[in-house]
Amino acid sequence: MIEIIRTNSENKDFIQLVKALDAYLKVTDGDEHEFYNQFNGIDTLNHVVVAYTNGNAVGCGAFKKFDTLSVEIKRMYTIPETRGKGIATEILKALEIWALELQFSSCVLETGIRQKEAVKFYQKNNYTMIPKYGQYVDMDNSLCFEKRLK
Repeated sequence: MIEIIRTNSENKDFIQLVKALDAYLKVTDGDEHEFYNQFNGIDTLNHVVVAYTNGNAVGCGAFKKFDTLSVEIKRMYTIPETRGKGIATEILKALEIWALELQFSSCVLETGIRQKEAVKFYQKNNYTMIPKYGQYVDMDNSLCFEKRLK
């Protein structure tokens, strides 16, 4: 059974999961890691979810306000040994529900072209590709997505 809690970026389990995510991204992002990493600070994330199975933290995600109507999904991660079990989908749904409760109508996000599993995951969860936004406009590795919330 998956238990998902709402928290913030001070949660110790979230911090540990993000360290694992950053180690993974350092490899996949290669030379561009430092550029992307500057936009992934967690010190001010007030909308964080952590997923647990059998009391163990196995995944996380967060969002921050993007504009008056949208949030930006950040720091999505599940530990490798639990992938393919629907945990990431549950995390993403929890974030979308929370955003809706706060009166936001869409979610946007950026992921890298090298994160093939992430691209497939977001497409499977009804995210559609949009033009690159903000700091990602000139990044060849970036792909941006959006989902309108119901």
